[in-house]
Amino acid sequence: MGVPMRVGIAEDDPATRDVLRRMLEGLGHKVVFAVVTGRQLVSECLAAPPDLVLTDIRMPDLDGLDAIDLVGRSIAMPVIVVSGHCDRALIDRAEHNQILAYLVKPITQPQLEAAIALAVRRFEECQSLKRETAELRQALSDRKLLERAKGLLMKHLGVDESTAVARLEKLAASKNKSLTETAQTILNAVELLNSNSKPADGRAARQADGRGGRHDGRAGNGSARLGGNGRRSASAPRIRTNLSSPPPD
Repeated sequence: MGVPMRVGIAEDDPATRDVLRRMLEGLGHKVVFAVVTGRQLVSECLAAPPDLVLTDIRMPDLDGLDAIDLVGRSIAMPVIVVSGHCDRALIDRAEHNQILAYLVKPITQPQLEAAIALAVRRFEECQSLKRETAELRQALSDRKLLERAKGLLMKHLGVDESTAVARLEKLAASKNKSLTETAQTILNAVELLNSNSKPADGRAARQADGRGGRHDGRAGNGSARLGGNGRRSASAPRIRTNLSSPPPD
């Protein structure tokens, strides 16, 4: 007999529901809920997740496989299907919903005991594999982060790789932080400096363009009044300097 578990049952047939309850209690497990519809199964699992679920497939309002699919988006738990139907389409759906055991009614207590042991073992293996995958992904992400921070130190301090690593380790120790946290701090600081320098450069460029435009405008006005040799252009109007003399005919 395995470790006692909190088990949820979803079965619309009262007789089968009672049989499953008695079998589970005979194996030392505790039945925490026994519902008759798929929606009730979803509600109970999300409210207080059990250690194991036994579910029928064809139930009112929502079948067991669709219900488990909804629950699985938020909670991971071992699931055993106990159904009176067993066709290829249902088995394929069960595989896609990560059902860990499939029993066809009527079942015996030894069959249920074996299915529970197998489902729990497979579930633990799957969870362990997921944790290992997540740890590997995190390690790869941390490695990339450290490489970027090291590259920035080498570039801005003009040091080699070993010196950059030593500087990074020393900074992490002085701040009592991990290498990953320190690397992220360096990257954030460089990003902040870069973002602050871009607007200033843009304003300087616009100011330079503005001064150049004003200078060009003054030069353009002057050249409109003077000819190429510095004399007044023929097209420019003559200005009278002797206001007492009448203009020539």
